[in-house]
Amino acid sequence: MNAPSLLEMRWADVLFAHWGVQPAVVDAELPEDLSADTYEGNAYLGVVGFQMESIRPRGSPVGLSFPELNLRTYVDGPNGPGIYFFNLDADDWLGVAVARKLFRLPYYRAEMRITETTDGFRFRSGRTHPGVPMAGFDATYRPTGEPSEPDPGSLAHFLTERYRFYAADDSGRVYVGPVGHPPWPLQGADLAVQENDLFTANGFETPETEPLVHYSTGVDVEASALQPVAGPDLLSL
Repeated sequence: MNAPSLLEMRWADVLFAHWGVQPAVVDAELPEDLSADTYEGNAYLGVVGFQMESIRPRGSPVGLSFPELNLRTYVDGPNGPGIYFFNLDADDWLGVAVARKLFRLPYYRAEMRITETTDGFRFRSGRTHPGVPMAGFDATYRPTGEPSEPDPGSLAHFLTERYRFYAADDSGRVYVGPVGHPPWPLQGADLAVQENDLFTANGFETPETEPLVHYSTGVDVEASALQPVAGPDLLSL
């Protein structure tokens, strides 16, 4: 990562659940400078839940840890392919406040719990942030198979190996934030969903198809400060 990192953290016990949708479904909800990135003609909406561990300023020995749950998609933008978040719910009021200020991301407060089961995890979330649609989530997931890095050109690679995110302010101006991490160690996973309001809370119809599901033990991550788009690219992939 060429830009100096601002934050360090680890994303652990990660659930990736992805649904293919028509690109027009995603494009309708994106800022003007972004468009849906596609794989074999499909755009994707992803529900991603994980434990955020030890998020801290670079070099600090002390950090915050809390669960996080987001609904995201994949986009093409002026600085290259990246992630666009529709929501990021987190169980930490300070983390939410800092992320909203520093990164212009749609972070919302929620009560969350990740419970380890005999063969996997249960993830429960209920949004408590005032002034936004309520959103509940309750699911269990367990890894299957052996971990491996996704092959370049594969759908798993398209969905997970993303090294920048985009965000927009209230005026619609778009910013880009580089992130750095090693390749994801991915496993297949079984998922059972009891509740998922993330689609409707963000104005989408809930997909009727079955998701593609992965689990990862996690990666260490560095994030840099936001910059306006259309400047020099801040990340060398």
